[in-house]
Amino acid sequence: MDERETWRSGYPLTIPNALLQSEAMQRACATRNFREIFRLVNRRTGSSHAVIASAVGKMTSARVSDIIRGVRGIRGQQVIERVADGFGIPGKMLGLPPRPWEGSPEGIDGSSGARCSVGAATNLEAKAPGDTSADVRSTIPDTPDSALLPIVVDGRMVPVPVDRKSLESRGPGGLLEQLVFSGNPEEGAVPSAEHEIMSLLNRRTLLKSGFSVTALRGTSLDDIQRVTVALADAHRYFDGTMVEYFRSQLETAKCDDGRLGAQKTLPVVLGLLGVIEQQVRDVKPVIRRELLSVGADGAEFAGWLYRDAHEPEIAVFWYDRAMEWAQEADDPAMQGYMLLKKSQMAYDDQDAARMLTLAQAGQHQRWRLPTRVEAELLQQEALGCAMLGEPLTLIEQKLDTARELLTRAADGEPSGLGAYFNEHTLLLRNAVSYTEAGKPGIAADLFGEIISAGTLSRRDTGFFNARRAVALALSGEPDEAAEVGIASAEVAQAVQSERTMRVLGEVLQTLSRWRCRPAVRKFCEALRAA
Repeated sequence: MDERETWRSGYPLTIPNALLQSEAMQRACATRNFREIFRLVNRRTGSSHAVIASAVGKMTSARVSDIIRGVRGIRGQQVIERVADGFGIPGKMLGLPPRPWEGSPEGIDGSSGARCSVGAATNLEAKAPGDTSADVRSTIPDTPDSALLPIVVDGRMVPVPVDRKSLESRGPGGLLEQLVFSGNPEEGAVPSAEHEIMSLLNRRTLLKSGFSVTALRGTSLDDIQRVTVALADAHRYFDGTMVEYFRSQLETAKCDDGRLGAQKTLPVVLGLLGVIEQQVRDVKPVIRRELLSVGADGAEFAGWLYRDAHEPEIAVFWYDRAMEWAQEADDPAMQGYMLLKKSQMAYDDQDAARMLTLAQAGQHQRWRLPTRVEAELLQQEALGCAMLGEPLTLIEQKLDTARELLTRAADGEPSGLGAYFNEHTLLLRNAVSYTEAGKPGIAADLFGEIISAGTLSRRDTGFFNARRAVALALSGEPDEAAEVGIASAEVAQAVQSERTMRVLGEVLQTLSRWRCRPAVRKFCEALRAA
């Protein structure tokens, strides 16, 4: 039995040294990536979710599952301490003081110090731009009432636990000043990149909203600025105009999505949802229902963004949240609409049966849906029938009926649910149905017709070009499929659309029989670069 295991005699779970010292665990602890920590403990020790929950304490198996799937996080200092004690992770590795079970102040690796610097807590050195020597002169408070703030460490966003009272202190020499200045202030040090980020964060707004910027992947300085503006502005509108304010912000974000992609749009959307979730607790019931209805719309949009980023588990979380909020808001149309969205997500998984039944359930009259959504649901049902091998005559009958519904959509329905579903959208979806029905030639022509009209957003042009490339490959047109695939890959890389990249993977697989052709080789190289 090694020394650490001796110290932890009587604890129900102690992860082995081999796992503790592995590069994956060291990296996860350095960045406080608890999703990865829990996943490693689960998979490499064979500990069930129940065993992990029991070891950490005050936690359920369901929450452990949520943490591993990435739908919930860990922020509170006391919970972090319980994780360290539950798994036997030395405090230093998680930026904590030595734990009570550690046998000496030095801990497992012989390093001393009850508190560690920001650089030590992250296993990285925080440098100001152009400074190759100075580190951030700061310590991490070990008080339970703490918050996580992002700082730039070696070009990466790292969550740093900060005492809330110290954080809000504006006096000279306070924690904020220690965090944001590199080098010796007496020698005329200049604000570092950390200072630029901290200046953008409205500290009081961030702490009140409960929204963690550090939860975002690939968060840039510009992203944080956009989140901060959204949070700060939102608090001004908690009166009769706030519902319309949130609606307008979401519409702006939806426009940005097609141009910028999910990774650039998510920060603002998540910021707004964080404010909504916090503030619905304090408003009147009538405003609460209206705000939850907007929140459901925003949660559905967040789910879509995570679908595009190919994060299906997080997308499911937001789709479920949208359904829950729609139910509480007594918004039947949104509930029916979420059945459509879940049906479309089932297509991502190629689950034809679930896709079909969800589309059929969404057509029940209890939902009181706009005509455009009814048309989209019927088209989705046709796609499900195509995947299940139903006769082409039945599929085309449903597609024709969907088109008739769309032409009857009232002029009074230009906005709201299904506003995006127009003639071009219908034809694009019809093309997907023809592909699934074994008629890729028809599909390729439809895709080409709509894409050439130039009405699609940049991101959607890239995605449907990928679908067109699939149809062309299936039609025995490898050179044209490769050419279209290259154009799609360029857009997918620019907007970081993982969903498009997945479809391009299908193209590559279909073109494998023609891999010796120059155009196909060029496509393979473009896809590899993307």
